[in-house]
Amino acid sequence: MTDIGALAEAWIEDDPDPVTREELTRLLEGYRAGSADAGAELSDRFRGTLEFGTAGLRGAIGAGPNRMNRAVVIRAAAGLAQYLTDALASVGVEGPARVAIGYDARHGSHQFAVDTAAVMTAAGHEALLLPRTLPTPVLAYATRSLDADAGVMVTASHNPPQDNGYKVYLGGRVVTDQGQGAQIVPPYDAEIAARIAAVAAVADVPRAESGWTTLGDEVAADYVDAVSRVAGPSDPVEREAVRIVLTPLHGVGGDTVEAALKEAGFHDLHTVPEQADPDPNFPTVDFPNPEEAGAIDLSLALARAVDADLVIANDPDADRCAVATQIDGAWHMLHGDVVGSLLGERIAGHADTSKGTVLANSIVSSQQLEKIAAAHHLDHANTLTGFKWIGRADNLLFGYEEALGYCVAPDLVRDKDGVSAAVLVADLVAELKAAGRTLQDAIDDLARTYGVHLTRQVSARFVDIAQIPALMERLLASPPSTLAGSPVTSTDDMNAGFRGLPPTNGLHLATESGARVIIRPSGTEPKVKAYLEVIEPPGEDVAGAREAAAAAMDQLEADVRALFP
Repeated sequence: MTDIGALAEAWIEDDPDPVTREELTRLLEGYRAGSADAGAELSDRFRGTLEFGTAGLRGAIGAGPNRMNRAVVIRAAAGLAQYLTDALASVGVEGPARVAIGYDARHGSHQFAVDTAAVMTAAGHEALLLPRTLPTPVLAYATRSLDADAGVMVTASHNPPQDNGYKVYLGGRVVTDQGQGAQIVPPYDAEIAARIAAVAAVADVPRAESGWTTLGDEVAADYVDAVSRVAGPSDPVEREAVRIVLTPLHGVGGDTVEAALKEAGFHDLHTVPEQADPDPNFPTVDFPNPEEAGAIDLSLALARAVDADLVIANDPDADRCAVATQIDGAWHMLHGDVVGSLLGERIAGHADTSKGTVLANSIVSSQQLEKIAAAHHLDHANTLTGFKWIGRADNLLFGYEEALGYCVAPDLVRDKDGVSAAVLVADLVAELKAAGRTLQDAIDDLARTYGVHLTRQVSARFVDIAQIPALMERLLASPPSTLAGSPVTSTDDMNAGFRGLPPTNGLHLATESGARVIIRPSGTEPKVKAYLEVIEPPGEDVAGAREAAAAAMDQLEADVRALFP
């Protein structure tokens, strides 16, 4: 049996950070003094290495291989640097790779970004460091606009304050197909991970003390200029008439979102003061995710106080965009599927097919976008969950996922982008207001044309993650025969592939009534998630259709929850 104390001693010896060395030293002393808590904590930190996958790295900050820290980041950067050297050599390029590096305001982000630049420079690559804390979409834009072979964004997006992460994009001469500038997918993740695993010690990784380039503000300014124009020309008076409440949720999107909206012609902006400045502790929210209950309460209060037309909330790295509006006189945050359909309808109605002809969404998102595409004589594509797949859709014009992610300008950013989405939503509201209408009217229009599509997500959390495979095996072996009183007409094991998609762990169920359920394990949490959708046919009685859909959804949710232990 491996001596955990010896592992900790070796890690301390190799750790370049005095803060985490001291942290681990105290933990080791407690363990050797007989502290059960210290022993459990030490075991967790050394039960494995923080896994590098298609989401890059993400985890709690702390000392040890199963945490986010400088030692783990330096190893990751070294592995990525070697991968880039090998990838360029395989296409006959001997020169350096170009790597764009960005970072948010979370604990440790700037240091992790500098360490990455130092490793890349020492490895002979050209490292381009963004000048300050900026949103993830700016880094994704820079990866494409600077023709970088890779992009690294140090962020944990909307994770809790104790976390940080390391997201990787590939492009330039390394990825030249429709995924150029998108997040990594297999086999890139495994190839990079193998080179990370080959790093014997952090002490063996050369790090330059200088030599990288810290960019000026021109990249961020170019990005703001580009996304401010995604909505196209409009009557300035219309945009000036829209009053918008904004919140970056203590993240880094505030200045960028405001600048993009102002450049687009929206000036009546009111940012929630308590959440305006970046703060890695996210003091006013339990979780810095606009989907979480209470996260946008301050925004809604301000919207009521200033009589706003619209609330836009971005997550801390501003790659997601939440939208709130008044429905029947009360403020509500719109579901991601609703916003996805609104944006899809608008983009399809103004489609520039020279930029793309495909509307795409993840398989767990609503089926309404497919109807929108057909009505506008455009193509539609389903993808696996995550923008690493949506951004790779051929001939992409617009893509979204129900978790508040929207790609409205894939020629600029091949990822979800909460800044450009905010501009497009604001422009839609401006057009509607000028015509004496609201977002509620636009949502009703969708229902009359395509039917009521009501979606909901339910989940089961597990303390013992070993229970998750057992649950999925049981459901796949013995799926329900009825749901919400309707016979199940289609049962699909998504592990065998589904609708032309690569195999993924999940179960798809469809009923005679048109309801649909997809059950799959979460990729980031110890959860099993179920994505539910019920559909009522199009017609003029929108209120009646919504009532029928709500009743059917309640019954469907009860049946699905009964499947979980």
